[in-house]
Amino acid sequence: MALRTRVWGAGKLLVLAAALVGTYVIFAAAAMRVAFRAREVTVPDLTGRTVQEATAILADHGLTLRVDEVQRADPKVSAGRITQQEPIARSTARRQRGVRVWLSLGQQAAVVPELVGETERTAQMRLQQDGLALTSVAEIRSSDYAPDAVVAQNPPAGTRGAQVALLVNRGAEGTTYVMPDLIGIDGERAAEFLRTRGFRVAVVADHPYPGVPAGVVIRQMPAGGFQIAPGEAISLEVSR
Repeated sequence: MALRTRVWGAGKLLVLAAALVGTYVIFAAAAMRVAFRAREVTVPDLTGRTVQEATAILADHGLTLRVDEVQRADPKVSAGRITQQEPIARSTARRQRGVRVWLSLGQQAAVVPELVGETERTAQMRLQQDGLALTSVAEIRSSDYAPDAVVAQNPPAGTRGAQVALLVNRGAEGTTYVMPDLIGIDGERAAEFLRTRGFRVAVVADHPYPGVPAGVVIRQMPAGGFQIAPGEAISLEVSR
């Protein structure tokens, strides 16, 4: 009886110790999470602010300001004010982190670069680097130019301006044909005609059809009038 009592008492002590350890771990994890969150702040929007204004705003959030030496032209932001920032506004950052900003040069007329022949992405990057705004992108579909290539620009290269419009080739649309009605035509001749134009044709002999000579198309798939593309499979059933 005494042994059982001692075992029961030791068991209760182990359970109590495990509960205390578990409680400590839970509260420690929660405290660490709260501490990390307390160190995080929401980055304010500094666009259009002066350096002095941005410095004061960031100080209230526990952040510091870093001004990039490179300035960027921006027709929407006055010269000397912040036009871009990193991290972006409303993102989360830890306290004491530096926020990098770029000051605006204002709207300045720059020499428009030669963009014809470049890809749309490359053209956009060059315009951004030169401080030029992309106003619009018109599209054509042609096999005469490479897909995604700039085929025209306004204003032309070498002139001065602040905005550029582009004409971009999206590539030629796939060629399609209208499936002809082959019912009543010799199957082999029809198949040879279609194969020379890139189609895959299977000719299947069917049961005898009264009044129809052997080898004449009596069914087809796709049916006449459907849109088909080169390389598609065509099935012709002929009489035998």
